[in-house]
Amino acid sequence: MKKKTWLIGIAVIVVAGITAALFLLSHSPKSPQQAGALNASAITFKVTREDLSSTVELKGKSSYQKETYINAPFSADVKLWKVSEGAQVNQGDLLFQLDDTTLRDEIAQLQANQKKADMEIQIAKFQEDNSSTENILNGGLSETEAKQRYAKNKTTQMQAEINKLSSQHMETQLAQKLEKRQSASFTSPETGIFLFNDTKEPQSFKENERVGKIVDLTRLQLIGYVGEFDLFRIKTGMSVDVKVDALKNTTLQGKVEKLSKFAKSTTDNNTSAAEFEVVISLPPNEQLIAGLSLTATIQTDKKPDTLVVSTLAVQRDKDQYYVMVSEAGQAPLRRDIKIGLETPEKTEIVSGLKEGDIVILQ
Repeated sequence: MKKKTWLIGIAVIVVAGITAALFLLSHSPKSPQQAGALNASAITFKVTREDLSSTVELKGKSSYQKETYINAPFSADVKLWKVSEGAQVNQGDLLFQLDDTTLRDEIAQLQANQKKADMEIQIAKFQEDNSSTENILNGGLSETEAKQRYAKNKTTQMQAEINKLSSQHMETQLAQKLEKRQSASFTSPETGIFLFNDTKEPQSFKENERVGKIVDLTRLQLIGYVGEFDLFRIKTGMSVDVKVDALKNTTLQGKVEKLSKFAKSTTDNNTSAAEFEVVISLPPNEQLIAGLSLTATIQTDKKPDTLVVSTLAVQRDKDQYYVMVSEAGQAPLRRDIKIGLETPEKTEIVSGLKEGDIVILQ
């Protein structure tokens, strides 16, 4: 019995010893190496002063700023071509000569019809005047004769009015065709490079058919699109750095010319983000042609010698911005801050931090 009691006592002492050892190990202070290992995953950022700028980037293709389209003035065959594809033309140069034979015949027919209508108007007026004279001379008309004469006079007046309207319509048509005939020898309305629309030197045209266009190679533009938030950061007149994707060492200095007030139309207006057109004028460059892919960077704001910290370190709790700061090796503490200009890389610190502070991102 004594032996059994003795064994139980030894077991209790051993268990108590193991428990005490585990407790001491778990609550003993960590070595510097252990503490450093726990914080190895933390990223630190230093609060610095530097120039801060905000930019908006957009992509698009170059296009000619001024394109004047040439349409056929009337339906006709082409008698003569005086311009070729890609030729330089000056304002007033002859581009092509149209056969105006059919148009001349139409003009002659209109002139004859108009003369006939004018003569019918004069005859109707003479008949009306003659009828009035007869009424005066033959005052004693029966009721039936009076009604017949009245109906005849009204018919004559209505026909005269119809002839007058017809004559006016023919006069308008005649003026239009005379103006078209003057365009039979079609001259260039602008100075630039002539480009055919589809077929080079077609032999005939329909009225208003697209012939080609005249472009000004010295004036090009970039048309791109930005989101609704970026739109209000951009102002007309802002300078733009434009890079030509195909020419790595070519950067042009453009200018914002126009901002659209209407969103680009989409097939799904409820789910798609709104996009707005931005037009950027480009300076003349011998390597720049229409259709090139371009990347534009617009500097929307710039603040020199500004207190900044990495944007990654800035956190937000509802409407309050804050960072985690560690002082003298202590555990990181939250510090509320006020921010100003934000960019993807840096954020302006208005208050809450000073130069040299270390901010932690765990």
